[in-house]
Amino acid sequence: MPIQPSRPTVAVDESRVAATAEGVTAAYGDHLALDRADFRIPAGARTAVIGPNGSGKTTLLRLLGHLTDPAAGRLTVLGAPPGRRRRDVAHVLQATHINEGLPLTVREVVTMGRYPHVGLLGRMGPRDRQAVDDAMDRMGIAELAGRQVVELSGGQRQRVSVAQGLAQQADLLLLDEPVTGLDVPSLAAVTGMVDDEVESGRTVVLTTHDIAEAADADHVILLATRVVASGPPDDVLTHDHLAAAYGAATFTTADGTVVIGDPHVHRRAHRH
Repeated sequence: MPIQPSRPTVAVDESRVAATAEGVTAAYGDHLALDRADFRIPAGARTAVIGPNGSGKTTLLRLLGHLTDPAAGRLTVLGAPPGRRRRDVAHVLQATHINEGLPLTVREVVTMGRYPHVGLLGRMGPRDRQAVDDAMDRMGIAELAGRQVVELSGGQRQRVSVAQGLAQQADLLLLDEPVTGLDVPSLAAVTGMVDDEVESGRTVVLTTHDIAEAADADHVILLATRVVASGPPDDVLTHDHLAAAYGAATFTTADGTVVIGDPHVHRRAHRH
């Protein structure tokens, strides 16, 4: 039997689609990152993208965020081809991407989330400043507004990165492994934010290595350079699909639990 998700999943409306891919291929030089991928991402839901290292998870986010162009195939995001509607897509990188050589405060980093609306040299209006304040409040970092980002812990930095994405107020929020290695307060802040975004009708796509986190999503895309499976968690996170993606790294315990990784370290599991 599948494990019970820790939160109620939303009813996915198959008629509402945030993004579609048909035969999408992406490459970096001679390296094939994503091979002829077909998938649909439902609107107003949480989609988890899972797979082993090098499976194309970050590349898929980069495609959706218009940071990488497909080498082949057709990709539509929020009803438009790549390169359009950039203000409606917020891409949150891992906090490790923050440049430690720049003496930026928390407020300055979060304010960058408004640049798609006002431009790099544009004037911030009351609505923009309110969006920044709201984003910091939601991530519990308002009291850190004047602190230098380089002075913060890893969990605090991640909350700053997420607040920057929230300040953009985009219809589609892309999160690259948003909870990896977080402390308990930061984990609660990020997961609560994702719940709130989906409840408000926005679309969230996140990458993860954690099968339990993927099982908690409304929709799952399992990658191994190609799309192994895509759909509801119970249909995707099966032994056969996981074995196809992870190979020898996937095994089944005596009680029918599918585990990814070292069989002596039962960190995360999903019953099928």
